[in-house]
Amino acid sequence: MTETAGGARDPEVVSRFVEHFAAQLVEAGMPRMAARVFVALLASDSGSLTSAELGERLKVSPAGVSGAVRYLAHVHMVSRQREPGSRRELYRVRSDQWYEALANRESVIKQWEDALREGVATLGADTPAGRRLAETLAFFEFIESEFDMLVERWRVHREKTFGA
Repeated sequence: MTETAGGARDPEVVSRFVEHFAAQLVEAGMPRMAARVFVALLASDSGSLTSAELGERLKVSPAGVSGAVRYLAHVHMVSRQREPGSRRELYRVRSDQWYEALANRESVIKQWEDALREGVATLGADTPAGRRLAETLAFFEFIESEFDMLVERWRVHREKTFGA
């Protein structure tokens, strides 16, 4: 199935792009099948596909798609919805998927900060290990303090650039 928007696309070229970008996401730590499903959704004009469509495009089983979607939904990078008039689920890439993914990581970073504080107290702030942990903690605290301002700057930029 080839989508059209100003002309037909070569499914092989699209498939190569999906696999190439998915490989980049895998290098960054995303599970392989989740990366492939995410990029397939991202590369679709509608931004949404059914499990069958994903399986067909990626040449994978429904079980592979299901596990990938479960992971992507958990990290807030896709949402599930019922296809109107059908019992089939439609998987949609969110327009704010990157923000949501980063915001989800923020709660993980808070947990790391708590663990690092405990580590500094346990190891002693004046030891080499304690100083290393304190510097790591300071880095995460800095990132967290800058995150909200960065997101607001993104929203302004997005509005100017895309009107969205």
